[in-house]
This record gives sequence, C-alpha cells and structure tokens, in this order.
Amino acid sequence: MAIKLIAVDLDGTLLTSSNTILPETARTLQVASSQGIKVVLASGRPLSGVMPFASQLNLSGKDQYAVVFNGAVLQNLAGGILMNQEMDYQDFNTMLRLQRLARVNVHFETTECFWTCDHDLSVQMQINAALTDNMLKVRHREEIPKDFKFNKVGFTCQKDDGQVEKLWNTLPYWAFDKYDIVKSLDTCIELNTKGASKGNALMELADRLKIEQTQVMVFGDQGNDISMFENPNFKKMAMGNAISNIKEKADYITDDNNHNGIAKALKKFVL
Repeated sequence: MAIKLIAVDLDGTLLTSSNTILPETARTLQVASSQGIKVVLASGRPLSGVMPFASQLNLSGKDQYAVVFNGAVLQNLAGGILMNQEMDYQDFNTMLRLQRLARVNVHFETTECFWTCDHDLSVQMQINAALTDNMLKVRHREEIPKDFKFNKVGFTCQKDDGQVEKLWNTLPYWAFDKYDIVKSLDTCIELNTKGASKGNALMELADRLKIEQTQVMVFGDQGNDISMFENPNFKKMAMGNAISNIKEKADYITDDNNHNGIAKALKKFVL
C-alpha cells in the first residue's frame, strides 16, 4: 500500500550531528511532499523548535502538521492546536519530589515558554531552551500559580556526571505507571502524561486525515521514538545511529543521520 504520511524525528534523525539538514535529505523530502505525501516532523521540541526546519523543507500553513512535545501536542504549522494533553499543579509538585532523587535540573515546557524553579542551571537545560528558541522563566516555587499547566517535563544534568542515570535507576514504579517516561539522552529524561506519545499522536493525525496506519512511514533513533516503532502497522525505518531497541523493532535499518539515511530509505521504498 502506498505511503501517504512520513513522520520524521528531528535530533539524530532529520538533523545531522551539527544540527543541520543535509541537502539530499531535504530535496528527497520535498519531492515526497510535492507528490502529496504528508511530511510530518515529530519531535520532543515545541513548535518553535520545529518551525525553522519545517521552513527549510518548504512546509507551512494549516494543511501541514507537526507532532511536538513527544506527542503531547498535535499542531498545524500555522500554530493551531488539534490535540493538547497537559499536566497540572499536582503533577508539578510530583516532579519536584522526583527531582530530589538525584542532582538534576527540572523544567516544565508549555506552548508559550519553559519554566523552572532552579537557579543553578545545567548546560543541557540551557541548550534545550536555546535550540527551541524558547524563553526560560526562572521562578520561585511560590510564584507558580495553582492553575499552572504544562505539556512536558525535562530532567537534565551536566554532561557525564551520571545524575540522569542515577535518577533513571531510582524512579519509582508508580511513576512509570502514571506517566510516559523516556531517557532521550544520557543527560536528559523526558516525561509526559500517560498516553501522550509520538505514536499515539500520529495515529490521531492519520485518523483525522483519513490515512490508514499501514500508509504511515516513521523514522527515528532514540527512546522518545519507541512509541512509533511499537505500532505494528507503521512502516518503521531505524536510523543507522539508532539505539538497539529501535533497530530491533524496525522493518529496515537505513544509513545514519550524517549520511542521508532518510533519503536512502525513501528512494528504496517510496519514491
């Protein structure tokens, strides 16, 4: 069955290690888009961190879409929100308790900006805000309003200090029952409300667009992409640089993100 929707992760998949899109990869995705195939960027980033790369692929407007915050939010590229899964003030307090398990920063991501109660910020937290062109609001705990809502949580640490690994190994079982939690990097753990995932958001989008799940192709490399690779109906393309859990679930392993892996798979299976 012909592919009608291509979902592409950003970091480590669409983007090279220097945070750029290779010309051949961009050209191939543009060809797919010109043939009427929906090219959907699926990222842990907010829309502000997706739009510069969507623009490079000539994707814009109400009829093009992005899965952001690891699937907690589904938006069109004009900024309209189709689906929005949030956590609340009770979850905020829970995150602060989990933070005590290790020496990590915690920040809260919304569609407007990032928030944190930490005043000594890890480089990783600052990178996350900078890469997504987001304001990072530093506030005292008592300044956070009781009606505070957010889409995603990030626990971060300094590179190679092992604190994210410590947190990962000490997170209680009930946290995994209540939230969707992934370790996307050695320096970052990402957390969403239960059921918020890239895989579920893509199923929602495909349903809205009247596209069969067997007509969806996904590309990914890291822990926050696993939900896309657990869908038995999606055509699953693992990057050559993907973690083993992604490769084990893939239908095909393509080249890595620095060697036009997306373009190679699209030429083989789609174009």
